[in-house]
Amino acid sequence: MGKLGVIIVAAGKGSRMGTAESKQYLQLGQKPILVHTLQLFQNIQEVHEIILVVGEHDLDRCRGYVQDYGLSKTTHVLAGGAERQDSVRRGLDSLQQGTDWVLVHDGVRPFVKKEHVFDCLEKAKEQDAAVLAVPVKDTIKVVDSAKRIQSTPDRRSLWAIQTPQAFRLSLLQEAHERASQESFIGTDDAMLVERLGTTVHVVEGDYYNIKITTPEDLPWAEWILNHVRGEGQL
Repeated sequence: MGKLGVIIVAAGKGSRMGTAESKQYLQLGQKPILVHTLQLFQNIQEVHEIILVVGEHDLDRCRGYVQDYGLSKTTHVLAGGAERQDSVRRGLDSLQQGTDWVLVHDGVRPFVKKEHVFDCLEKAKEQDAAVLAVPVKDTIKVVDSAKRIQSTPDRRSLWAIQTPQAFRLSLLQEAHERASQESFIGTDDAMLVERLGTTVHVVEGDYYNIKITTPEDLPWAEWILNHVRGEGQL
């Protein structure tokens, strides 16, 4: 099947958390959030290597995690770039030769279900590009800068995109190369691939695969850890 590499992006400052500490290093249970995420992919047999991309000031701390928690598949801990996609690009450039498939995942999503990771990867192997997502529960409004409602899209067509996002490596490399040449900055990797004219397929995940971003997310994350996706429950 060719080698599978995983890029974990955790270079964000996390200003929305309102803490001095970046969100990925806050404790969840007995470990930092980021360590839970790394261990999840460490324990997936099909993963050949993990590239971790973090803030420059956090390199030593994260190399310490790799050592202390026995994260043997984490082959590189790299400093991220100015934008998220710069960080992903650095990760792509560091993958081992012979890697055919890549998963890109947020460092602050420690609860993705392994079964959903495999579903996403299988869809990518069929179609070259796939992302985990869930149907949007709320009614969404398009609002202008003056906070006036402009339109109400049909909720049935709206999905909230998660990670991992899975790609044929050569396709994602091409997408990043094109974006770089054209100075285009996208909000996720799928957007860069879409710009090539390639169809990206959605694979349904679940609502436990939260991105821990704001203070309100922490008690919910603790509950998920203790009741749904803790050690041995994945």
